[in-house]
Amino acid sequence: MRVTRILVTGMSGTGKSAALAALGARGHRVVDTDYDGWSEHVTLPDGSTDWMWREDAVHQLLNDQHGGALFLAGTSRNQGRFYPLLDHVVLLCAPADVLLARIAARDSNPYGKSDTERALVLEHLEAVEPLLRATATLEIDATRPLAEVVDTLEALVTPA
Repeated sequence: MRVTRILVTGMSGTGKSAALAALGARGHRVVDTDYDGWSEHVTLPDGSTDWMWREDAVHQLLNDQHGGALFLAGTSRNQGRFYPLLDHVVLLCAPADVLLARIAARDSNPYGKSDTERALVLEHLEAVEPLLRATATLEIDATRPLAEVVDTLEALVTPA
């Protein structure tokens, strides 16, 4: 039996973590790659650092054929290396004002609270989201009610 593997990606504030929590509550296996050792800061050749997936851990996760459908969420510079192991790459999208309002209101993640981080969110929206859109298999308007977003994600699961 083959496990359906779905990546939920997008900018900060699109609701990736909320969608994962709802999917988990519905009994699906979920992994947020921003936590629990799935990602790490990596020094790039130019000396800058970036938050990237731990390739050994993510490979092991995606090659595991147990436990039903797997939803993972995150956005990382190296996520494209794993696309051949995924059934779907779903981009959650929302306008800048929605993202910034959600980031300001959330208490589950401190990212995006400073002016510098908020500017970076807007920069990523301009530069990174188009790259994600070009490689996504589906795009979901994340301003829709969470239950509708989760229903759309859940419909991607291949029946066992």
